[in-house]
Amino acid sequence: MTKGIIVASSGGFVQTDRWGVVVPGQIFKRALELTGKARPRVLFVLTASGDNAGYISTSYQAVSGLGVDVEHLSLFTQPNVPVEQAFGRADLVWVGGGSVANLLSLWQLHGVDHAARDAWERGAVMAGVSAGSLCWHVGGPTDSFGPKLETITNGLALVPYGNGVHYDTEAQRRPLLQSLVLDKTLPLSFATDDHAAIVYQGIDPVEVVVDTTDSKAKAYRVELVAGEVKETTLAPGAIN
Repeated sequence: MTKGIIVASSGGFVQTDRWGVVVPGQIFKRALELTGKARPRVLFVLTASGDNAGYISTSYQAVSGLGVDVEHLSLFTQPNVPVEQAFGRADLVWVGGGSVANLLSLWQLHGVDHAARDAWERGAVMAGVSAGSLCWHVGGPTDSFGPKLETITNGLALVPYGNGVHYDTEAQRRPLLQSLVLDKTLPLSFATDDHAAIVYQGIDPVEVVVDTTDSKAKAYRVELVAGEVKETTLAPGAIN
């Protein structure tokens, strides 16, 4: 069985000086490169935002200058394309941010969870930002339920780790993730600052990517060692 690549990020696109206009950062470009295709087929899945029309439009515009074929899967008010078909022909699946709790519920209802796993197992690149990072893991801190972060533990678990996103910009994220690892609610976990990503080959974390060459963003390994939480910083580049 082939198992593909996951690019789990707190970024992927970079804001320009024009209002509402974003461009692909190095994270998204790396995800494209990892498909190994000259002209990858990209599937945007923006369930976590309620298939927000503006978000969909912005995503299409952002990749319009790249040599890619693009489609999107919307679940509201009904799937715009058969789920298995959309995932079956994708080289790169990019999942947007929003409510990971709502995403997981709707994905189960519509069979997206099974289609995503099938795509990953055949070698497609599965990627995304925020909710689109958490969903591939066992779980992690989320603001899906309100301003006070809570925990989800029903992620797809394509990789057997916890996940933390927006690690450097949202104050509740780091202490909650550490406490969840400490009390064994979550296993070994990986976290990303804004505009950083962790690349998994199969279930192995192999690389940290950042959106811009001057970025200070990092990733982190958070684990329980001798009854205490140990956090190891992972700089951009190969993970040794």
